Amino acid sequence: MSEMTGLPVKVTISYCAECGYEEHTVALARALMIRFQHRLSSIEIFPADSGAFDVRVGGDLVHSMYRDGGFPDCATIARAVEAKLGG
Repeated sequence: MSEMTGLPVKVTISYCAECGYEEHTVALARALMIRFQHRLSSIEIFPADSGAFDVRVGGDLVHSMYRDGGFPDCATIARAVEAKLGG
């Protein structure tokens, strides 16, 4: 992972629109918004294809459906955000 900054963190979620992954996407984004509020600079959500569900925190790929299988646990993503925030 890259250097911890303590500055607000950007989270990017790409999801397979053809696969119907919208519910997982929105649930993850909502959980992060509630937990981190203004400590997130943004949550970018965009449709992809071919079964993708990738989550980047501060530019670092922290979950890939292809690499890791399945959907990410919200706690895993939250830990990555906390690490970027510096604790």
